[in-house]
Amino acid sequence: MPSAAQAPDAGLHIHAPPQGGAFYSHLNDDFTVRVRVPGGAWRDLYEYNVRIDSDQKQNASMVSFDIGGPVEVAVKKNNGDVRRVQVRPDSAGVRARLVGNTAYFRLDRPTKVSVEFDGDRLHNLHLFANPIESDLPTSGPDVIYFGPGVHKLPAGQESFRIPSNKTVVISGDALVQGMIEIRDAENVRIVGHGIIEEKGLLIVRARNVTIDGPIILNPKHYSVQCGQSTGLTIRELKAFSVGSWTDGIDLMSCSDVVVDKVFLRNSDDAIAIYGGRWDYRGDSRNHRITDSILWADIAHPINIGLHGMPDSPEVIENVVFRNIDVLGHDEDDRNYQGVMAISNGDNIRVRDITFEDIRVDDIQEGMLFNLRVVFNEKYSHAPGAGIENIHLRNIRFKGGDVNRSVIAGYSQTRGVRGVTLEKVRIAGKRLKRADIDVGPFVEGLVVR
Repeated sequence: MPSAAQAPDAGLHIHAPPQGGAFYSHLNDDFTVRVRVPGGAWRDLYEYNVRIDSDQKQNASMVSFDIGGPVEVAVKKNNGDVRRVQVRPDSAGVRARLVGNTAYFRLDRPTKVSVEFDGDRLHNLHLFANPIESDLPTSGPDVIYFGPGVHKLPAGQESFRIPSNKTVVISGDALVQGMIEIRDAENVRIVGHGIIEEKGLLIVRARNVTIDGPIILNPKHYSVQCGQSTGLTIRELKAFSVGSWTDGIDLMSCSDVVVDKVFLRNSDDAIAIYGGRWDYRGDSRNHRITDSILWADIAHPINIGLHGMPDSPEVIENVVFRNIDVLGHDEDDRNYQGVMAISNGDNIRVRDITFEDIRVDDIQEGMLFNLRVVFNEKYSHAPGAGIENIHLRNIRFKGGDVNRSVIAGYSQTRGVRGVTLEKVRIAGKRLKRADIDVGPFVEGLVVR
């Protein structure tokens, strides 16, 4: 059994694995992963099992460690012969050298990548080299500390409820089993590179909340659900899910939101932005999602606008997705296809949305974008009010046999206006208007 504590090298911090029975129940031995500071000794990592892909639930692997400078990584595939290896996304600039069954590569900065042998993307290694944390508090009147070990909910308690003005520290050696809930609270920080499993994060009617660093494994529902809240920052979050309605980050009636440097692999929408739903009410505006990696084994990497309060029409506006890598999109039902989807329903008006510098690596089944005013009788109570001022700029898809993208309105008064496509390329070729299925009630479409 590995020791609970390992002395860190300068520029490299390895978290201790879970102890006791959790060591074996959370382990995936498909790979042996080691890391070192150049010229230093190799150090073993603990390979977590993560569940992915609701089509046929699969077991993949994940490792997480912290770096403050260059490191070298060795990933050995333990079963079967190996002919090739790929590290994605391409934008990470990581090139692996294969020696037998072991891939070697160097990381010069904090990086999130997928290491794939012989094209296997269902039993791959997800590798997270996090930035080294500054000293985090472990005690104090405003600190809630989850230290090394497994943390279970107390008997009769449904969540870890966090009050206002608290800093929650989840040590990189911690495994928290249960929902963390921030409800009717303000000025809350959740920091640290530890793991939350079985449930995710619930943020309700909150203000000034920061989530920085944790990993969410195998939640039974959303990884992060945020309703009717303002001033939300989600940074360096990593999340995996399998099962129905296991979205990554859902933002309902939320405003002033920053999502940065996240990695989401989900079996439903990776990021969804809605109006009101359930007990949540109000517009959604001012969202910035940047420098992130999205992977939807089911449904959309990005979905906007399906849910709202039709009796008190809402607005979703001023949303920017910039510098995003999409590693996968797979959806059998054409009604829910689209790497970038605006499925406008429930009398919501969606306007001033920008998708910029989006790199799409693979679409197994689906389409690049899907911009429609719809009446989805399964999930909505009315058609949308309309879509206005949508910009897709510098979008690159490697290409493949996929469905044509769609733009369509619902009626003369519930149409799509002012869509601009600029430098959208598929397999290196500029997208033309003739390449898009343009439906009725579309005005002011510009393709250049």
